[in-house]
Amino acid sequence: MNKTDFARNWCFDPDRPQFRKYPSLLEDDSALPGLEASLEEIGEFQRRLWANRERALLIIVHGPDTSGKDSLIRTLATYADPAGFHAWSFGRPEGAEKRHDFLWRVTPFLPGFGEMVAFNRSHHEAVIAERVWPVHHEDSYRWENRYRSIRGFERHLTEEGTTLVKIWLNLSEDEHRRRLLKRLDKPRKRWKFDESDIDGWEKRKQYEAFAEEAIAATHTDNAPWFIVPGDRKPQARAIVAGILAETLQQMAPEYPREDSEVLEKYRRLLARNGVK
Repeated sequence: MNKTDFARNWCFDPDRPQFRKYPSLLEDDSALPGLEASLEEIGEFQRRLWANRERALLIIVHGPDTSGKDSLIRTLATYADPAGFHAWSFGRPEGAEKRHDFLWRVTPFLPGFGEMVAFNRSHHEAVIAERVWPVHHEDSYRWENRYRSIRGFERHLTEEGTTLVKIWLNLSEDEHRRRLLKRLDKPRKRWKFDESDIDGWEKRKQYEAFAEEAIAATHTDNAPWFIVPGDRKPQARAIVAGILAETLQQMAPEYPREDSEVLEKYRRLLARNGVK
């Protein structure tokens, strides 16, 4: 597996939009980069991103319930500087969110220059989950309008300096079932279980079909989707960490160049105060 262009291995292919055509589990993951090494690289290059304050990184993570979105984001933050890293989660629109356009609720949480931000679900739910569980009561909706809005919104972000990495965690039906049962069987996980999980399981195929359509319609060269095997969390974490390490290195390969005159002034000032 090509370490110098790792992300390309997992990029969505418009010629095979169905998730079943992508692996949900790697039988041999020996060629994957080490998770710890990738996390250390993320930490180092994220600090360089923060130091330069010229670009921003937005990570969008989607997948079925139990696909490991929260734990993946926690892992990615292991070595991140908390001053420049933030994570936000988006559920079903409520209150003011329902009274505005679907892009309104994510806009305040976009990364500023120098920041790395992770979204657990995002504006893409407006063309996936909202088709299964409508927020409003329209008899019909022109979803292509929302696809076009998303493409335009993400194009604007990338043209203004934000890099987008969009992840779909590809979870098989068998593993999805196993994880839902695990939530029931283990007291420390039972709190996560909600009645909506039952409906989500029953409508899994419908949800997956809408997700396939949405990903195909919103995948672009500037804002690509990556389809990551999700049946084993260590594999998913290693792959996503490798993608992000490569992306951050390309965004911020070096620290800002120092100003030699300013450094010399500090040396003279400290020397006068007896500091060697």
